[in-house]
Amino acid sequence: MRMKRTLICLLAVIALWPMRPALAQTPAAEATDDVPGEAQISARYLLMDAHGRAISNEDFTGRFQLVAFGFTSCPAICPSTLAAMSLVLRQLGEKAERVQPLFVTIDPERDTPQVLDAYVRNFDERIVGLTGSPALIRRAADNFKVTYRKYVEPGAAPGDYTMDHSVGMYLVGPDGRFLTRYPPAAPPEDIAVRLAERIAAYENDPLVRRAQRGRH
Repeated sequence: MRMKRTLICLLAVIALWPMRPALAQTPAAEATDDVPGEAQISARYLLMDAHGRAISNEDFTGRFQLVAFGFTSCPAICPSTLAAMSLVLRQLGEKAERVQPLFVTIDPERDTPQVLDAYVRNFDERIVGLTGSPALIRRAADNFKVTYRKYVEPGAAPGDYTMDHSVGMYLVGPDGRFLTRYPPAAPPEDIAVRLAERIAAYENDPLVRRAQRGRH
């Protein structure tokens, strides 16, 4: 059942990935490494995984991080984002070992660690779901310049709401610095190509190679 659901999501990614809610920024139509106006993004966060362990950006030093924000009750945008993330990892092949994919919930009220973990694993078992207190999630979102808000339809039943939020995937480098944002219109294949180029450049960096030899 999980494989079938994942396959359906992957097949839907081309149709759904360009969609975005009102709060989303207007994206370019390609995977670009030039992101004007986002130079002030900080990739810092302190959150929690499904096992209750504290997770920060520093835990992934030496690896690229591919980060998205959303919620498990999201009808279309978040599933297409995670399907795209999974496709990027598949396209990268062995190079995907250099990447840690992350999905940060903006709806901790409903997205318990267990719910979040089961949700992301439906798309790819390498994706780690992160949650935390509303304050810590808000701080992480603010650092990434992600906007979100709860939206309640007039006359809705108690607890019946959705979340409006920015969309896209954020790339963080092995040194913990924000590198670029991939907009929802960017084809996953293009993202994988550009990310593979970054990974190759990192692996061929003389300082990185020297440090790796020193650890063996």
